[in-house]
Amino acid sequence: MNGSAGAAAESGSEIHTGSCLCGAVRFEVKGALPPPDACHCIQCRRHAGHVFVSTDVERAAVTIWGEENVTWFHSSQKARRGFCRTCGSSLFWDPIDRARHDWIGIAMAAFDLPTRTRIKVHVFVAEKGDYYDIADGIPQNER
Repeated sequence: MNGSAGAAAESGSEIHTGSCLCGAVRFEVKGALPPPDACHCIQCRRHAGHVFVSTDVERAAVTIWGEENVTWFHSSQKARRGFCRTCGSSLFWDPIDRARHDWIGIAMAAFDLPTRTRIKVHVFVAEKGDYYDIADGIPQNER
């Protein structure tokens, strides 16, 4: 595994690495990271402790080490959320209908820097907490 995030691989493509807080779960994404979204829904805020910013990457581009340390919580009929069973770091948002979705959401906070991407949209802003404002000029969707 390439130890530096965003370093160029021999083929010239980007490699992004990351992990949970304790390092029991590590991952690598081959290729550029798609622009992430910032979800303000109540489930994401409770899962992450605040806004959950994640990027959706093709499953084939992701390698996870220590997957036995990931605990999955089925938070709805649409998705399960993965976190480290040791340190509790929020890591993944995984659609349950994999026949229609060949991607997985990975928490931006878990990536090593640099990520070389920027938030593209705020979603579920109708459910955002009342303790903060969104004033960055990025598009916002109520749902």
